Amino acid sequence: MTALPDWMRPPRPEGWFAEDLDHLPDAPRHTELIDGALVFMMSPQRSWHGRLLTQLEVRLRKQAPDGLEIDREMTIRIDARNRPEADLLVTTATYEPSRTWYPPGDVILAVEVVSPESAHRDREVKLRKYAAAGIAHYWLIEDEDGQPAVHVYELDGPTRAYAPAGIVRDTLRLSAPFAIEIELADLLP
Repeated sequence: MTALPDWMRPPRPEGWFAEDLDHLPDAPRHTELIDGALVFMMSPQRSWHGRLLTQLEVRLRKQAPDGLEIDREMTIRIDARNRPEADLLVTTATYEPSRTWYPPGDVILAVEVVSPESAHRDREVKLRKYAAAGIAHYWLIEDEDGQPAVHVYELDGPTRAYAPAGIVRDTLRLSAPFAIEIELADLLP
């Protein structure tokens, strides 16, 4: 039997904390922390997922007003035991080359492209956690027979829960978190 690498052993009896992620140099690239447990992206990403993210990132960068940054595959430090990784983020934070995470107060939009292995986390766990952390906007992008469908959510402040704001399959045209117009069919070949 092969011994586990040191980075797979929690550093304390109560498990992992958010700051521990920055000290796991041999961990898989997309390691996140959910409720004190390390979660790894074990299956390879589909080309559809990567291409969609790249094209969406380019379009959001072009349309974002000054003062907003678009970042990809970064964690959000929700609390001491939760540091989920979003596929795309729109933040009010200034660019810092050594940054490894964002506080939720800097994130105005979190985007998740749903993969079969992340579906439960994206649709339920992250939806609840991002809302409870006060992130104003959340998009879930689903693959509907090769075409993207964007499920748009907005935070209901008093309940700290997301309210569905629509499902978009053609032109993503929104006024919040900023003026956005994206032809979804143009995101993929």
